[in-house]
Formats: sequence, structure tokens, C-alpha cells
Amino acid sequence: MSSSIPNIAIIGAGPGGLTLAAILQRNSIPFTVYDLDASPHGRNQGGTLDLHPQGGQLALRAAGLWDEFVKYARPESDVMKVVTPAGKVLWDGNGPNARVVEAGKEYDHRPEIDREKLKKILLEAVEGSRIKWGKKLLEVKEAGEGSYDLVFGDGETERGFDLVVGADGAWSKVRKVLSDEMPFYSGISGVEFWADNADEKHPFVSEFVGAGSMFSFDEGRAIQAQRLGSGTIRTYGNVRVPENFFKECGIDWEKKDQARNEFVERYFGDCADVLKRLLMESGDDLVLRTLYMLPVGFKWEEKRGVTLLGDAAHLMTPFAGVGVNAAMWDGLDLASGIVESVKGGKPLDVVVKEYETEMFSRGEKFAQKTMRGLKGHFSAHGNGHFVERLKGGE
Repeated sequence: MSSSIPNIAIIGAGPGGLTLAAILQRNSIPFTVYDLDASPHGRNQGGTLDLHPQGGQLALRAAGLWDEFVKYARPESDVMKVVTPAGKVLWDGNGPNARVVEAGKEYDHRPEIDREKLKKILLEAVEGSRIKWGKKLLEVKEAGEGSYDLVFGDGETERGFDLVVGADGAWSKVRKVLSDEMPFYSGISGVEFWADNADEKHPFVSEFVGAGSMFSFDEGRAIQAQRLGSGTIRTYGNVRVPENFFKECGIDWEKKDQARNEFVERYFGDCADVLKRLLMESGDDLVLRTLYMLPVGFKWEEKRGVTLLGDAAHLMTPFAGVGVNAAMWDGLDLASGIVESVKGGKPLDVVVKEYETEMFSRGEKFAQKTMRGLKGHFSAHGNGHFVERLKGGE
């Protein structure tokens, strides 16, 4: 190994930051991860996601975590169901449209994995002492000669970093060093409804959604449901509304049962009974979501010693299902460059610039795909277009 080993700080222990950390550790390159959460289990990790062969799966292989992924992945949930607002089933991957998968090729498409399990896999691959929890980053300060100090909310300052990687999500503090650009409201807000232990407690929800995900698109609104490996089904009622919707819509969100009734009746009251029932019977919890994004094609001028990955670099709405895959791909590419620098002697500045050039191009393509998904999901023709994509093998 080269004697020139950079002092690396990774801000954020999400999928992208942990992918970078896991690959660096596998190559015996030191780093420190700082995360806002008080502990690894400081907050709910969200629902399920599909990992693409050329995205998340590739990154896990590079981190030596493929066998662990196989333990928790759910290729059987890589199925989709599409229902019109009137209740007509246009596509059902659980039945006549089921994809035939040859033995040994279960992971060739996009198997599902719960976000919680993905984080578990990545955390277990990173030495615990390398992650500092409960660290709220306030500022990244230039310290001269390409070095940076990190100022945290607990009053501590960590000094002398040669590379600061912002994997700190939508409202990234690291991004402020590189750009004044901030996320803007996507036009979409949603309510997330939970049906815990669906097979036993909510049999209708379980049967209606099926083994994977269910979608129903319409002008200005969409219903999406997904099954988690934990047995929970989460259903999202998303609507095109102003940014201040949750504060000014007149619904008292503290009274969750009443709020669910009002929201469903107001925005999905003319939908088929099966869709309303799906929302109404998913009453174990209710979470509000306001969706933000960065401009398609967002870039920044190269700055020595600082870069971004994942949502900090290309925040998107979830309407193409590529966000985590993009973040893990970023982590893989940046890690590969750092390994090349440390072990092969290539200047760190050069590999970071190469990473950014490739990431800008890839991120823009993903963002464009997501914008098409956003427009399609909230259009009167969204169901038909989505089914055509499924018929084409997407």
C-alpha cells in the first residue's frame, strides 16, 4: 500500500455512505463515518426496495457481501400488480402475468430487500469503532492546503480531513461547500399507511396487494403498496398538492384514524371500493411525506477535498425506484477510485474528479427517468404506460 493514505470523513450512514465505507474497509483503507442518528436503530429505515444487477447488487459484490444479501433478499417479491382507479386489474404478476424464473437466475432481475436488512448487512461489514453516532454536522470549514475541519452540534470539532464525502442526504451540509443549490418541492406529498402482520391481521390487504407491489395511477394522484419481509404492507396515497398541504389542508393529523378517513374520502373517495378499503384497513400507523428533489442535471464545480454521493448529489422522488441503487453505485465508484489512489499512486484529486464526471452523467440519466416516472404516475394514462413497460420486460 502507498504511504500516502488520506484522512477520509464520510458524512452519513445511509446505503451510499455505508457502501463506500464497506469497500474501503475491505481494502484496509481507514475512514470515519459520522451520522446524525443517535444509534444504528435511531429511526425507522423505511420500506422495501429492489436492487438492480448493475447498481446495488454490483456494489454488494464489490464489498464481499453477496452471500449476506442472498440471506435477506426476496426475489419472490419482484412482482407487480396494476389496478385502475375504477378497480380493473390491468396486470397481475401474481397470476397469469407471473414471470417464469429459471433456477439459478433468481437475482438476474431486481429482487426486493427491506431497507432495514440492507442497512444491517452494510453495518455489519463496517468496524463499529469507525462510525460515530449522534454527530450533527453544522459546518465544513476549510483549514488550508486542501484540508477540512468538521464542526458538530455537540461542540466538538474533528480536524484535518483530506477528503470529506457528503452522503448526508437531501439537506446536506457538505453540499453547501460546493453549491448554493437546495432541494425544491416536487409538487407531490403523500400519506404512508401501515398494515402490520398483514397476513393475519389484514387478510384483505395481504391478498389484494399480492407478493410484491401494487400500483394505481391517475391524474394528480397515485396509490402504491409494497410488501415488506417483516410482514408489514405499506401503502402510499400520493397527491399533487401545494408544499404547505399538511399544515393548511384542515386535517388534524394527530387524530390518525379520523385523519385517514378524511384524507381518503377527500382525495380517493371516487375510487373503487377495493382501493379505498386498501387504504382504510391499513390503520396501524400513518406517516406524512413531503417529496423534494434537486434539479435534473445538477452539478458543481470541482473543489479539492470535497465531494458528494447519493441524495446529497442527485436527490430524486421515488417514482422510478432508482435512488438507493444510484447511491450505492456512487459509493462503489468512489471507493474504487480511492483504492486506485491509495494502492496505485494515482492522485486523489484526479480519481475524485473522474468519479464526479461519471456520477454526473449517471445521476442525470436516473433523474430524467425519475421525472418521466413522476409525470406518468400522476397522469390519467399512467396505468397503461406502466403496463406497456412491464410487457416490455422492464
